[in-house]
Amino acid sequence: MQSLSKTEEDLMNYLWKLEKAFMKDLLEAYPDPKPATTTVATLLKRMTEKGFVDYKLYGKSREYFPLVKKKDYFSKHVNGLIKNFFNDSASQFASFFTKEANLTKEELEDLKRLIDNEIKNK
Repeated sequence: MQSLSKTEEDLMNYLWKLEKAFMKDLLEAYPDPKPATTTVATLLKRMTEKGFVDYKLYGKSREYFPLVKKKDYFSKHVNGLIKNFFNDSASQFASFFTKEANLTKEELEDLKRLIDNEIKNK
């Protein structure tokens, strides 16, 4: 799976949220100042070429939809982050995350519960 640029990721997040959308829907999703239609069209073309987005034609209008699930994209990048910055060690990543993310005691307890549940399921 290729990577998306920051601007492509932003647009992809709107498309994931909307699930399918015409150009006008995507433009409405952006906060002001909205990007130019040509900018969004160029991003969609690149994202289609990269295999992240496809569309259905309705006359001259295109209804875009994601081909990649947000969870799959995010998972690939988190795993790449762990591999590249934490010596492929999830525990080093978890240690860094829990120390540097300024989590509350409640958030840490929630994480502990999640980890305990995963241990039970193994």
